[in-house]
Amino acid sequence: MEQLLSITDTAFLGRVSQVELGASAIAGIMYMTVSTASFGFAMGAEIMIGRRNGEKNYHAIGNIFYQGLYFQLLITVIALFFTSLCMSDIFKRILVSPDICKAATSYLDWRIYGFVFAAISMMYRTFLMGTVQTRSLIGNSLVLFAANCVFNYILIFGKLGFPQLGITGAAIGSSLAEAVGLIYFIISTKRQINIGKYALNKLHRPDFKLLWQILKISFWTMSQSLFAIATWFLFYLFIEHLGETPIAVTNVLRSANSLIFIIYCSFASVTSTLVSNLMGENKQEQIIPLIRKSVKLSYLCVLPFAAVYLLFPSFIMGIFTDINEVILQGKEVIWVLCVITLIAAASNVWYDAIAGTGNTRTVFFIEITSLVVYTLFIYVVIWVKHSPLTICWFADAVYYFVILILSLLYFKFSKWRERKI
Repeated sequence: MEQLLSITDTAFLGRVSQVELGASAIAGIMYMTVSTASFGFAMGAEIMIGRRNGEKNYHAIGNIFYQGLYFQLLITVIALFFTSLCMSDIFKRILVSPDICKAATSYLDWRIYGFVFAAISMMYRTFLMGTVQTRSLIGNSLVLFAANCVFNYILIFGKLGFPQLGITGAAIGSSLAEAVGLIYFIISTKRQINIGKYALNKLHRPDFKLLWQILKISFWTMSQSLFAIATWFLFYLFIEHLGETPIAVTNVLRSANSLIFIIYCSFASVTSTLVSNLMGENKQEQIIPLIRKSVKLSYLCVLPFAAVYLLFPSFIMGIFTDINEVILQGKEVIWVLCVITLIAAASNVWYDAIAGTGNTRTVFFIEITSLVVYTLFIYVVIWVKHSPLTICWFADAVYYFVILILSLLYFKFSKWRERKI
């Protein structure tokens, strides 16, 4: 869902200036870096909920949900403290442009408050995914998107009597949208889900033994998420050193890519949940056919988007900005997004399926191996060679290709069918 909010912020700030467009990219990635522990923990909790759901041990799911909720609240306190204490100094040390530094700080100062709502929402999303009840997720996405569009329009441009806040308005708008999204989750879960079946109708005391069991799974997904987002931030940082226009173009390209990214990541996430459920039901023989079917469906959905990107690059760039220089540079690179899509649509599904088997340690090591290759690529291509953006963006294609190969090798040669959690 953070991708959805990032897309909306980019589309509005693309009508303000290159500086605010670039700053939102840097601050947005830093926000995601701070929130990786929450996301990684939720992935581990989702695997355990999926396994218990497959075992039909429904009452155990409520306890997992509440232990996750307590841990998420702890993470938010740490994140708020860290951001208010350190983030301004960090930006001053690592960013070249003082204007981008100032704007990025302004954005993150307000955006971080939305993390409180996002972390709680993460556990609702985890519960719904783990129990394969995803109808509310679609409604939540629509509510989140609509709320962010309304708040951004009012606060960025100063409508309905509000002051024109620019990038600060985008941050406040996204945080308010997170709050609206959480309210939707609470209401829809009570109305649509039999909460008694899953023991969600009563508070559970902190259970440190269960929390430790979740953390043993989540540690690797938390670490994997942290390294992945930190390396992604490094890519943005290298691009920022090339100038304000390249970082603005990169933010638009990343948002354009996110439209497709959300689709194939949805297939990957659902596949992971279904694999976990099948493992719980001892139906391991159905898993490989399931993954292959998910890959085909993923391609069926993303290839039409890729075709539109190839045929109408100026139109796609124009969705996110009206700055001519950004549009002209971006449309020369946008075909690379299609190459990335061809690889990522398959690699994400196979990769997330490994997490569904419960082997999050292997997920971590595959991620680290891919990130090492990715980091070496961007260091040479961007930092040393100062290559054109077209070449720089091939880093993502290299990253997903390594993940795909290693994931296929895992299912070919490991003893994943015997994995217990």
